[in-house]
Amino acid sequence: MRRHGELRYLEEIEVQPVKVLITGGAGFVGARLARTLLANGRIAGESIDELVLADQFTPPRDLLAHSRVRALTGTLIEQSAKLRDEAFDTVFHLAAAVSAECEADFDLGMRSNLDSTRALLQALRAAGNTPRFIFSSSAAVFGPDPGLPMPPVIRADTLPTPQSSYGIQKFICEQLVADYTRKGFIDGRNVRLMTVVVRPGRPNGAASGFFSGIVREPLNGQAAICPVAPETRVALASPARTVQGIIAVAEASRQALGGRIALNLPALTVTVAEILDALEAVAGAQARALVRFEPNPAIARLVSGWPAVFDNSRARSLGLEPDPDFHSIVRAFLADRAAEPTLLC
Repeated sequence: MRRHGELRYLEEIEVQPVKVLITGGAGFVGARLARTLLANGRIAGESIDELVLADQFTPPRDLLAHSRVRALTGTLIEQSAKLRDEAFDTVFHLAAAVSAECEADFDLGMRSNLDSTRALLQALRAAGNTPRFIFSSSAAVFGPDPGLPMPPVIRADTLPTPQSSYGIQKFICEQLVADYTRKGFIDGRNVRLMTVVVRPGRPNGAASGFFSGIVREPLNGQAAICPVAPETRVALASPARTVQGIIAVAEASRQALGGRIALNLPALTVTVAEILDALEAVAGAQARALVRFEPNPAIARLVSGWPAVFDNSRARSLGLEPDPDFHSIVRAFLADRAAEPTLLC
């Protein structure tokens, strides 16, 4: 039973609303993360009062209609100047230009990935409340450097040696997040995403986009082109496992994370041939027949430089597991499409 003095003290405490920011909140992973957070209602043990979605594009209609959602539309560099006046409790930084875009347009990649991230970090520093900051990095930070061959299995302590503009930009941003954390400006957590498959909607500019396309298009009765050989291996994860991993990193204690080294999300390793085997097992030979191979040396060079096998033990320490097989990923995509076809942005 509270004494009168205790009750008066509690009444005088100003309860601050819990605010969460997702950059890239209109994109597929960002929108899925937003829906998951709204369904959970909480992050890191606190109820979410407001979810802000920042993107160059307008978020899906179902998110805009939610009472706790606010949209910010425009470039992240432009938005960051305004974000200095807001104190967010948790920030998920997903906005980025993707791999093939960055390789084709160096300035776009530097502006969208490096300059935007630094502008956002500076805005959060100015706000002064040390929010949890989850940066979505990439497995593309690893690559086959001539002076340091890439090991057959990527472990938690494997040295990143990116071989693309996209991978280098992501790794630089990881180091910025680590230093802003060291200085006490943010509570940063770098999480490296695997190739996310199956993505719905239209293809994006990612070099890895065909991994989704060779499943998505045949399931829609459309032809698809595979630009790499059937034996090409890839480390991937379903959208559901990816979002689960991002949230787990956000909610983990610093002790559980084990330091400022970026965490590699769990990876399922499969070949293109195994992807097509799963497609055929779920949707029939007619679906597989819609995929044809047309080599693209530029895409093949990028993809072949990415690691395909990861040691998942550190992610497992947070309760995270890779997808069991690719059949389950195809079935999950079909289930999502059947359940909420209008939400697959």
